[in-house]
Amino acid sequence: MSKLQHSLLLLAFTSLLMPLLAISPATRIEEQRILLKIKQIFGNPPSLESWKPSSSSPCDWLEISCSNGTVTYISLGSKNISTTLPRIICDLPNLQGIDLSDNSIPGNFPDFLCSCKKLNRLDLSWNNFLGPIPDDIQCLSGLRYLDLGHNNFYSIPKGIGQLQELTSLTIDGNSIRTIPVLEIGNLSNLEELSLSVNEGLAPDEIPLEFAGLKKLKSLSMSATNLIGEIPQFIVVNLTNLETLDLSNNRLAGSIPGGFNKLHNLQTLLLGFNKFSGSLPSGIVNPNLKVLDLRYNRLFGLVPDEYEKADYTLSFSENLNLCTDNKILQLPLCTKKKAHMFFYILAAIFGFILASGLSVYFLAKKYGQHRRKVHTNDIPEWESIWFHKLNFTESDILSSLSENNLIGRGGSGKVYRIIINPIGEKVAVKRVWNDKKSDQRLEREFLAEVQVLGMIRHCNIVKLLGCISSKTAKLLIYEYMENQSLDKWLHKKAGSTTSEACDSTPGDVLDWPTRLRIAIGTAQGLCYMHHDCSLPIVHRDIKSSNILLDSGLNAKIADYGLAKVLVKEGEPETASAVAGTFGYIAPEYAYTSKLNVKSDVYSFGVVLLELTTGRQPVIVDEQMNLVQWAWQHYEEEKSIITALDEEIMEPCYLETMTAVFKLGLKCTSPSPSQRPAMNEILQILLSCPINFPSWQESSVVLTVH
Repeated sequence: MSKLQHSLLLLAFTSLLMPLLAISPATRIEEQRILLKIKQIFGNPPSLESWKPSSSSPCDWLEISCSNGTVTYISLGSKNISTTLPRIICDLPNLQGIDLSDNSIPGNFPDFLCSCKKLNRLDLSWNNFLGPIPDDIQCLSGLRYLDLGHNNFYSIPKGIGQLQELTSLTIDGNSIRTIPVLEIGNLSNLEELSLSVNEGLAPDEIPLEFAGLKKLKSLSMSATNLIGEIPQFIVVNLTNLETLDLSNNRLAGSIPGGFNKLHNLQTLLLGFNKFSGSLPSGIVNPNLKVLDLRYNRLFGLVPDEYEKADYTLSFSENLNLCTDNKILQLPLCTKKKAHMFFYILAAIFGFILASGLSVYFLAKKYGQHRRKVHTNDIPEWESIWFHKLNFTESDILSSLSENNLIGRGGSGKVYRIIINPIGEKVAVKRVWNDKKSDQRLEREFLAEVQVLGMIRHCNIVKLLGCISSKTAKLLIYEYMENQSLDKWLHKKAGSTTSEACDSTPGDVLDWPTRLRIAIGTAQGLCYMHHDCSLPIVHRDIKSSNILLDSGLNAKIADYGLAKVLVKEGEPETASAVAGTFGYIAPEYAYTSKLNVKSDVYSFGVVLLELTTGRQPVIVDEQMNLVQWAWQHYEEEKSIITALDEEIMEPCYLETMTAVFKLGLKCTSPSPSQRPAMNEILQILLSCPINFPSWQESSVVLTVH
């Protein structure tokens, strides 16, 4: 080997070795320390159990990605994190990507992320972030991917236009009030833009400023209050589009032709709008996979180009579309020539043959009718998902059997479905299985479900998704191992469940656990009433709608369900969907309306259940629990005699009494006398869950 070859070989070896030498053991130890501190701040979630001090590199941890031996990416999606993001995360010197999606992280946008100098990918989607996206977001100038979807942000700053490296921007599912269209329109490198489900936006047309986004491959503006017509620049300028979603708006006029010139277009969603007129030619291209035109005002003959067989096409719920063939499963258009043929044939062959033909066509019509009925009996299912999931629509539909049925009620049946080999479960509530809903109710249902699906709070059961057809709706929720609170409080009085729990509902919940359940429920209701951009009224708070997870933490279920289950021909406040006897506020009898103070009343009944152990309706005494509790109080009987004897201990009496009085306050006959949920929460938080000394407690409550 020559001296030159030897030198070149040594240089190549050194260049390979240098990155490894650059990362000193001290750096690895420091990165491990930072990550373990992050784990501690996050409350040491079980999902990060593998993060332990060791001599090995944190690069071996599943959630960590490295480059040249140093941490560059942290992936903590779906880890049940419910605490704020720690500043120390930016002490990782080479961090390029953070994924915290699908957790319950609260608070404002973490502005300290500006200290993460090398950050190019940030995913904070599906959390509880709120407030404005900060003006100085432009400090993250290296970002190429930004997903802030499905939080509670209400404004986008103009500084967003300074992120010139962005190729993907997602801010859907928030409470955005205005969009800086000029600044977003200047993000010339954007390939994906999603602003969907921001229904707080004022009615406006599709922004002409987006005409400059010539690299755009996906544009999603579903449910953003769009009006007007589809502008021509969509088919002229955005030639790289693969997905266009303008569904669930108020777009009108004719659907323009020319979409077939978008040769890469695979998904075109224009359903749930007000498009009218006939279908144009020039829509279908060879690469199109999905075309949704449902729930518009289209009519007339469907052009032959739509008969392409290898894509999904939805035409349902339009005015009067028809076809010349049966491929599209639409009514056949009238053909005069066909009618004349039968008239001539009948005249030639006479009465006997005509009679035979009449019998034949009657039989054929009957057969077609039977086939049509049979076809319509098979529902066409469509799904909306609100979380990242590891199961499919078919996994749910194939498991809707009586063997998996765990409950039924006025709004439908509930199934427990195992979704994977390791035994993870979801709860599926099937509703509206008795008759078809009309178009208006279908729109309202889907819009309301999308709002409910955006809710993120650790004390509210996650709505994972919705699978719907014309005759049934399936709401998929996270499964709660320990069932509902009423099963624990009132099992001896007639619980009929056959489902096994992680803990046994026969066990008595002690007072500290009951108080923690009260606080958790209050936190969930406080979020719904005070922290959502538009207050959400539960309408049916009761102990059977308070579910308990494996740690007996409270989670509110069926939130908003009463509203979305209004049936055709019934007013929104119909009694069938407005609460449960024993929990309904008295003003409902003369106003037929429910509001946040109605939820407060129902929550007060739950507080009385927790403190007394009694059911909401006391059959033996022919009165409800509220009447009994107020009678007990007004007769100046000792409150201690009203409390649940099974859990009474001297150290609990003061706080049990205070919560009993709070239950009375919440169930005051006059709504104006009831406290708001944020006041109730503060009172409950002032009650110590651990009881070292009641002399230290300062809980004071006066019932008027």
